[in-house]
Amino acid sequence: MTTDTPYRRAQAAGHDALRRTVLDAASALLVAEGPQALTMRRISGEIGCSTTVLYTMFGGKDGLAEALYREGFARLRRRLTAAVEAAGDDPADRLAATGRAYRENALAERAYYGVMFGHAIPGFTPSPEAVAESKQAFTVLADAVGRLRAPSARDADRDLSAAELALVDATDLLWATAHGVVSFELAGHYPDEATAAATYRTALTAVSTYLGLR
Repeated sequence: MTTDTPYRRAQAAGHDALRRTVLDAASALLVAEGPQALTMRRISGEIGCSTTVLYTMFGGKDGLAEALYREGFARLRRRLTAAVEAAGDDPADRLAATGRAYRENALAERAYYGVMFGHAIPGFTPSPEAVAESKQAFTVLADAVGRLRAPSARDADRDLSAAELALVDATDLLWATAHGVVSFELAGHYPDEATAAATYRTALTAVSTYLGLR
């Protein structure tokens, strides 16, 4: 038997690489065959390790599902952060970059996106800690919105809670719009990629204009 397996290569690269290898193998099985394929025996066979390794890392199927959920949001946050950093200092450019990055991430990480938002693993409910961690991904979007809605001197006397509420509402509305259109695209609602992309851009432009972010 060859020793050059995904497990051996990831093991040599370190714990984080090994974890990503396992999760990527699990997500690929989820896309190809559905949640019934997410067994420790099947995943271990895919990457060439023992089931003991997987049970040690994740504890079982529920732990694996939670790890997929957390990893999905971690990847989303990294992509949003990278997009904002590449966009430069202009607030409008930074906000537009988060919109593009959100769709790119959903299309590139379909299995993770399904675990994050689509109940791709029946019976899985993320822990409160995982849910709290997932919200950190959207601090990047909230910051981009905040840069465009930063209080001016004439707003100095406004109630802080009201200002915060306005910021949260804008962020949530942008996210809901992006998520809705992307979910339609992933479900095959649009006839082609060009239509999906145009619908996505138009929807985000309309909401941004409504919110006074353009």
